[in-house]
This record gives sequence, structure tokens and C-alpha cells, in this order.
Amino acid sequence: MKVLVTGGAGFIGSHLVDRLMETGNQVRVIDNLASGSLSNLERWMGHPGFEFTEGNLLERDGSMDAVEGCSQVFHLAANPEVQANKAGPEEHFRQNIEATYSLLEAVAERGGVELLVFASTSTVYGEATVLPTPEGYGPTKPISMYGASKLACEALISAYASMYGFKAVIYRLANVVGPRSNHGVIWDFVGKLRDNPGELEVLGDGTQSKSYLYIDDCVDGFLKGEESVEQVAVFNIGSVDRTSVLKIADIVKEEAGQPEAMIRLTGGVDGGRGWKGDVKLMQLDTASLHRLGWAPRYSSEEAVRLTARAVSKQRR
Repeated sequence: MKVLVTGGAGFIGSHLVDRLMETGNQVRVIDNLASGSLSNLERWMGHPGFEFTEGNLLERDGSMDAVEGCSQVFHLAANPEVQANKAGPEEHFRQNIEATYSLLEAVAERGGVELLVFASTSTVYGEATVLPTPEGYGPTKPISMYGASKLACEALISAYASMYGFKAVIYRLANVVGPRSNHGVIWDFVGKLRDNPGELEVLGDGTQSKSYLYIDDCVDGFLKGEESVEQVAVFNIGSVDRTSVLKIADIVKEEAGQPEAMIRLTGGVDGGRGWKGDVKLMQLDTASLHRLGWAPRYSSEEAVRLTARAVSKQRR
């Protein structure tokens, strides 16, 4: 089958491309390379079953060409930054909401797409009072622009799927980590220790505790949920536990070869958050996907350690 992966040169997207190519699919990638890298796709360049286009979904012609002839779309293209000082409201609106709208218009006009899979986020739940948080939790009240933009995309996808007759699967992801990641807490910690081996700055008060999902488990989940969808389905994907930012700091210190580095807490904002919009506690209820036969192989701490090891080598 011919599959389109938007954002396929990015961290999650490129691992998904690997799996799709390894299982015999024809894969087309469109990516503007703002956060992705062609090096992530190097092994497939020149392969007869692979196409790459450097393009922006905001350009309507590019979206139309991208979906042409594809029966499945994995929509991963987005601005991935949660922190407000790294991406503002307009950037999230354009790169997440407007780009999704453009893609959906192309899917509706071209026809032929049977299934659209969307990478959403746990941040759509905001400060959930139920942990682990099930898909039916509500009302959803995002506290970051990133979370708000992803929730808007979910609504658009649900409406377009119903109006234009294709199926859609929405995945609300925990913090996905692994090789090729180029942002997030582990990436930041490794970089800070490289620049200052004697001290590791930790944003917030250190009590933040969240679920971390290894990339292989994430891709497995992506390919499992689509098997049962009737029209529009929403699934959480995350580990079965969570870990604290201080534990992550300890793991990164060990894997970076700086176990004696001192930890310096900044104290954070709004009750110890690392930044405005930072959800302090997050763990997803993944029972819906478990019932389909999926389960993560790695705990949060195992996922963090594997990633810290890979990123430490990557950033040397």
C-alpha cells in the first residue's frame, strides 16, 4: 500500500518510516525539515519504494500532491515544542492547526485516503484530576498553546472523517523518547552537562512526574490501533508508570559519565512547574490499546535510560 507520512524526517516520523518500509509498504514523506533531518531517512534514499519531498503542508498544492495516490496518511508534521519561549501561539496555529486543515482539505478533495492516523498528545487533557487518565476524561482543558493546538486538530480530523467518509485514529501520546530525538528534557540535560559537567540545572521544583514511552513501543501502538477503527477512534499511548524529573536527572548524569554533577533546581513557576504550561503530573490509562493486544516493553525509567545513552553518544 502507498502511505504518506507527514513530518517523516522527524524523530517519531522517521522511526515509523523505517517500520513501514521494512514491512513492504510504499512510503512517501513530506517534511519542511524545520525540526527533522534527512540523515534520519538516509537508508531509504534511492529505494524504489520511497519518495521524499521537502515541502510545507501550508502550501495547498503541496498537500494535494502529497496525498495523491495514497490510501493511508500518518500525520505527524507539527511544531513539537511545548515551552512557550521556544514556540509562540502563531507558530502553533500555523504549523499545527492550519497545516492540518490544509492536509484535510487535500484528503477531502483528492479522495482515495481510507485511513488518517494523527499524532496528538497527552497535553490535551491539561491538569487531569484522574491518574492514569482515560480517553474519556473531560472536559479537556489544555494549559499550553501546544496542547490547545493539538486538541483543535483532533476536532477537525473527527469532523472531516465524518463528513468525507474516511476513517481516523487519534493517538494521545505520552512523552516519546529514543534515538534521533532532538528536543525534550533528556536532550536538554545531556546538552547542559556537556556545557557544564559539574552542575545540572533542573527547571521547576523537581516534583514533576510523567510517563515516558520508548519509540519502538510508540510505533507498535501506531500500527495496532488502526486494526479496529470503525470511523473515528482515540487511543492513549504511554508506559504503565511514570518517573520524576529528578530521577531522569540522575539517569542522565550516569549515562553522560558525570555521576558527581550537582543538581540545581530553579524552583520553577506556578507551583514548581518547569515553565508556563508545564503539566506537573501525567500518566495515561492505556487499557483501550491493551485490549487490542498492545503493551509497552519498556518502563518509563528504562525508556529514559536507553534514550540518555543514545543521546549522550549523539551529542558528543
